[in-house]
Amino acid sequence: MTLTLGILLLANAAFNVFTWPTFLKRVARDPRARDDAGRPTSVLRVHQVLVAIALLLAAVSAVAGVWVLVAG
Repeated sequence: MTLTLGILLLANAAFNVFTWPTFLKRVARDPRARDDAGRPTSVLRVHQVLVAIALLLAAVSAVAGVWVLVAG
C-alpha cells in the first residue's frame, strides 16, 4: 500500500508539472488574456493563480511521495 501511495503521489506531481504550464501557455495566447493596450486581463490573472496553486500542490505531492517511499 505504501509503495502504491508513493507512486500515485509522484504520478500526480508529474501530471501537474507537465500539464498546467502547457495550459497556461495556451491561455496566454488567447485574445481574451490581454486588453487592447496589452495589459493582462482578469482571465489571464485568474489562470496564473490557478496554475501557481496547481504547481504548489504538485511540489507538495512530490515531497510527500518521496517521503512515503523513503519511509515506507
